[in-house]
Amino acid sequence: MRYAMNPEFMKLFEQFTSGDDSIGTHLQRQLGVLHKDEPLLVVTGSEFVLFRAGGLPPVTESFRINTKGFFEITSISHLGLAIPYLARLREIGFEGWAQAARELIAQCSAVREANTVSYWRDTVAVEAWKGIEEKITDLVDYTCITTEDYIARAIADPSLLDFEYMRANLLDGDGPHALPVPFNDMMAATFALVALDTSYRVIKWLCEQRIDWERVLVIICGRAGRPSAGLTWESNNICHLLYKTSGELLARERVLIAPTLPGVELGDFSSDEASAKIEAGYRRMWYGCLSSVEMSRLMWPNYPAFKPSAETAPVVDADTQTITEMPMVRSIDDRRAIISRLRLVMEDPGQQIATAGTQFIVDQLGANGNKPELVEIPGFSYTEYPKKQ
Repeated sequence: MRYAMNPEFMKLFEQFTSGDDSIGTHLQRQLGVLHKDEPLLVVTGSEFVLFRAGGLPPVTESFRINTKGFFEITSISHLGLAIPYLARLREIGFEGWAQAARELIAQCSAVREANTVSYWRDTVAVEAWKGIEEKITDLVDYTCITTEDYIARAIADPSLLDFEYMRANLLDGDGPHALPVPFNDMMAATFALVALDTSYRVIKWLCEQRIDWERVLVIICGRAGRPSAGLTWESNNICHLLYKTSGELLARERVLIAPTLPGVELGDFSSDEASAKIEAGYRRMWYGCLSSVEMSRLMWPNYPAFKPSAETAPVVDADTQTITEMPMVRSIDDRRAIISRLRLVMEDPGQQIATAGTQFIVDQLGANGNKPELVEIPGFSYTEYPKKQ
């Protein structure tokens, strides 16, 4: 006999949860009334949007890929991966690896022509990088020249693409033919430079908004990097940034990570009516989750309560072989932890790539009153790159 659900059961189901006039929907709406004056902070893949309640228009701040200098610095960071990737392509039989290598050489040369102190100081003009533009120019020049030279030699002598040789001489810098600055250090530096700019601007903006961190509702939504990444507090770098900016007042249970909820673009706020509609949608999402939280506490107060774990990070030492979470960087000299973070963000699909350089930078900004000139940058602050000629 073919199954056919009795419509009375569906009507009963909808009376509680899914209908516009359901019991659950009524509770969500009433919670909306109770919490209507609480600020709502929505973080998408590229925007911070603060709905301030009380009919005030939202305020926004862009970050990540929408900002000056992101693509420039990230393109240089990628050169630390490009040579090993070319080696692997050759190893598994891709015939076009040498042509791709020659094209990369040509583009590195073109970037060197465009790479000047004035470009970084006057065109990119990132506030957090003020005063270090010349050193950034040196880093970029060194990385491009080294990449061009190494690839050209590897095309003629593929033994340079052996992974053991590359690890010792290109990446770690402890081999007999090691580079002046290992590419591991260069990648740590470029990750940290991007994190310094993004974190400084966002922290400054958040502080200017005078957010009540004990009352704010936070939704982190949309895609940020890989579709599988940033789904937990520990793997989403925005959570640590918000927690530190709040003076550690932001409670975990007030942060919802909702990757399936669509993000917004600045153009979506074309009118007060459009802004109000967007805000209402996000608030419905938050109240929908809040209703079950409040009801669970009222219904089962004598049973064990859920308590989010405190923010912790493992410490990496010389004997550490595996890690399950992003390790803590204790100082600028904690090179093993810094490089371990690079490995983790690539090895764990649940991690955001940008997280590799964020924690140590955010912690320093939080400790020094958000002054980027006081931040120590791994692979950069005390690392000498050959001067651009």
